[in-house]
Amino acid sequence: MTTGRRLPLAVIIVSWNVSGHLARCLQSLRHALLAEDIEAEVWVIDNASSDDSVAMVRRDHPWVTLLPQSENRGYVEANNAGIARAHRTADAIWLLNPDTIVPPGTVGALLTFMDQHPHAGLIGPKLLNPGGTLQECAFRFPGLSQVLFALGGAPDRLYHTALNGRYPPTLFEAKTAFQIDHPLGAAMLARTEAIRDVGPLDEGFFMYCEEIDWAWRMHRAGWQRWLVPSVAVTHIGGASSRQARPATTAHLWESRARLYRKHQTPVTYALSGALVRWAFRSRRSSATSEEWRAAYSRILAAWQPARGKSLGRGAR
Repeated sequence: MTTGRRLPLAVIIVSWNVSGHLARCLQSLRHALLAEDIEAEVWVIDNASSDDSVAMVRRDHPWVTLLPQSENRGYVEANNAGIARAHRTADAIWLLNPDTIVPPGTVGALLTFMDQHPHAGLIGPKLLNPGGTLQECAFRFPGLSQVLFALGGAPDRLYHTALNGRYPPTLFEAKTAFQIDHPLGAAMLARTEAIRDVGPLDEGFFMYCEEIDWAWRMHRAGWQRWLVPSVAVTHIGGASSRQARPATTAHLWESRARLYRKHQTPVTYALSGALVRWAFRSRRSSATSEEWRAAYSRILAAWQPARGKSLGRGAR
């Protein structure tokens, strides 16, 4: 599906031990591209899966460019490996999770919207759960109140409100696109020009929060972020991350610490850090396994008071 000329789209799918999901995703994507006669280069970056993912792609999907990794370097670094190649050949890059199903009409609609909105840097479709219900897929940039909700310190009845960075459900039910702070990263279309402007994903995020950081950097560079609810992608959600809960919990809160250090005010970071340290000290003291105690210790270390702005490779 590739040509020697520049293509409208490159699709990057990072996979780890989800062969069944990946097979369904690729089948749906190929059908969607063929149905609309869209030329695209599709990359599968396999993060050293121990299942038959690599063999399945080679056997059933020779139209895909496969990049098997010798070790799991994380979701962000794997995506950047694809971005480094794809930005040379495509006008837009779609970061697509392997546990998604793409219906016909979705790809063309997103590309058309990007073409009609030259200042759009990131675009997301509406995401649906497997049963067809709406999945939260667009959010406001997080602040102190989101930390309270994530720690369970705010009323449940307010969870789906603006206090927790949520947009009204009526916006998703309508057919009109609306501007957002950031999309969920499961099916995030990025303009290549915007990527060149702000840089690739920050590899300081092993997994989680990298799309928020990307959107925040695009916001500061003047690029818009949009949600297009007239098209929908089914997203199963968490298929890879559920495989290692203590480790992924640590990754999540380490990424949140990095995000807040980069983008929030010193006061908000300090208050957020105090809340996080108070909550996870308690959880560590009552942990029932060494694995969980180690995860909580990593979180506490990540949220120590800020001592400077050095954030490592990939930060911009």
